[in-house]
Amino acid sequence: MQTKASEFNDKTILITGGAGFIGSNLAIFLQAEAPDSVIIIFDKFRTDDSGKDLICHSLGHYQNLTEFYGHVICGDITKQCDLELLNQYKFDFIFHQAAISDTRMYDQELLLRTNVNSFEYFLGKAKNDNATLVYASSAATYGSLPAPQNEGVTCPENVYGYSKRVMDDMAFKFCQLNPAVRIVGLRYFNVYGPREQFKGRSSSMILQLAQQILEGKNPKLFIGSDSIFRDFVHINDVVSANLLASHCVHNGVYNVGTGKSRSFTDIVDILQGELGTKLPVDYIPNPYKGYQYDTRACTKTAYKFLQYKSALSLEEGIADFIPYILKMHKTD
Repeated sequence: MQTKASEFNDKTILITGGAGFIGSNLAIFLQAEAPDSVIIIFDKFRTDDSGKDLICHSLGHYQNLTEFYGHVICGDITKQCDLELLNQYKFDFIFHQAAISDTRMYDQELLLRTNVNSFEYFLGKAKNDNATLVYASSAATYGSLPAPQNEGVTCPENVYGYSKRVMDDMAFKFCQLNPAVRIVGLRYFNVYGPREQFKGRSSSMILQLAQQILEGKNPKLFIGSDSIFRDFVHINDVVSANLLASHCVHNGVYNVGTGKSRSFTDIVDILQGELGTKLPVDYIPNPYKGYQYDTRACTKTAYKFLQYKSALSLEEGIADFIPYILKMHKTD
């Protein structure tokens, strides 16, 4: 199955968290490829820009949407009065990206109220509107399970991963009770690419290391980084996965990665090759407990039911990202 963006023409589409990293890329792509669609972005927007490392309730930023000309609603998914603003629309597709996505957020009440409680509304909205719901799950649901991680087993080791596992359980039970509803969850692995700069400390290691190098600083890695592996997936592949999921006839949750894991050392080597630098690496102790040392998506199920397959290697993805990083660095 191949989904063409033009199939979204004449459809009404909701993107929650649409001013965030993944949501804004999805919105900009659909706007260009399906110009006759009606796209509504719902985002809380960040309220404090005094420091990029502050934990914000929302990571949405207006600068991610300067190329977007559709409908924008400023709202909080934890507030019923804001959610009711969406009841004036009947959606064909709901892409639910809004969440607190910081894996180092330890405020259990805030994170669960934001990620879990609000999900009930969007499940009901999908049923009432006869809409397809595609929502963001996460590879954090796997914790430190050995690679490759497959969809059948989870073991979350932080509150964020737990919140996403609960959402997956909610979606599964909802589909059992409402078999006509189409709901697909996507377990994103380590996503990187344009429009992630406002994520602060939650941004990808690729962006963080590139910024260090461009500032003339020695890139910092944890001791033993040649043995720390991640499945880095480019934002273009994630957008593609969302589009494919929106036309999937088999409800479920699917991994979105490349199926290959690369070390943090690889990242530094590729970046320095692209940027023409040879800075030495400073190695520092890893302060985190419950740290994942090897994430690699098993993508067999995603390929079987979504026809999803990553199109960009890490080298290709970083090369594509570099012009954006350089432009961003010049304007900071």
